[in-house]
Amino acid sequence: MATFDAIDRKLLALLQENDRLSLAELSGATGVPSSTLADRMRRLTRAGAITGFHARIAPEALGLDLLAFVLVGWSDPGVETPFIERIRASRDVLECHHVTGRWNYLLKVRVATTRAFEAFLAGTVKAVPGVERTETIIALSSAKETWALDVGA
Repeated sequence: MATFDAIDRKLLALLQENDRLSLAELSGATGVPSSTLADRMRRLTRAGAITGFHARIAPEALGLDLLAFVLVGWSDPGVETPFIERIRASRDVLECHHVTGRWNYLLKVRVATTRAFEAFLAGTVKAVPGVERTETIIALSSAKETWALDVGA
């Protein structure tokens, strides 16, 4: 793990909040010259702390109104590789986590409708030979959803 000083952490916090800030704005907020900030940003990117810059799009704006969490389980370890390949290829899966307990994986899935979800479940998850069971939780609303990490700034 890389070590970050207070300026690095402040810079990461500012970029998480608004990645479209100019170097001049970042300089004003941190008190560090723009040229030094550009070097810091390159270093933070090389260190893997900054993995990219992205637009955050409201799922509802694209008609992706259904948010589901799917627990997936199997007993044969040979299922994992084909399952992961299928999940990585699916644009409906936002997140895939290997978990403890009686389940193998937890998926975060975003689709338009329950019919689209049914098609995803049948055509993506249950289509993997060896998947034995699933459990789905549909989110009715989200009180908090963030991508911002506590950088200790």
